[in-house]
Amino acid sequence: MNRKILTLCLVQKDGRVLLGMKKRGFGMGKWNGFGGKVDAGETVEEAAKRELFEEAGISVVNIEKLGVLDFSWKGKEQDVLEVNIFKATDFSGQPIEGEEMKPRWFGINEIPFEKMWPDDKFWFPLFLENKKFIGKFIFDEHNQVIGHELKETN
Repeated sequence: MNRKILTLCLVQKDGRVLLGMKKRGFGMGKWNGFGGKVDAGETVEEAAKRELFEEAGISVVNIEKLGVLDFSWKGKEQDVLEVNIFKATDFSGQPIEGEEMKPRWFGINEIPFEKMWPDDKFWFPLFLENKKFIGKFIFDEHNQVIGHELKETN
């Protein structure tokens, strides 16, 4: 199995969630959290904080790990993206647009699921309620969910 460790950090504050419009690369044209690869010598927490700063220009001190999701694609099930999902509720700085992401605040009831990865509608409600979770999602060649498992953890 080929497992790639990634991070995803979302900021939730005052009834809103900060998402970024991906401007290039994998996931381009979708609203998403901020994250990416874990560099050599970094913990997943350090990587999540670094990626949030690089992609949105804001710094966080405390983040909480809420979930771990494995993603794979039909016909390539041996290639797994393990995404460690973090929540931040306090930050310093102002979100700014960079080369990769365009940040924007959304009200909790205005989250644009139709313009996000299709798995988000399954786990995002748990995230918003501060529940911990693990799951697996399998996508087809059109990036549609064709199978998933998701459960709350302690």
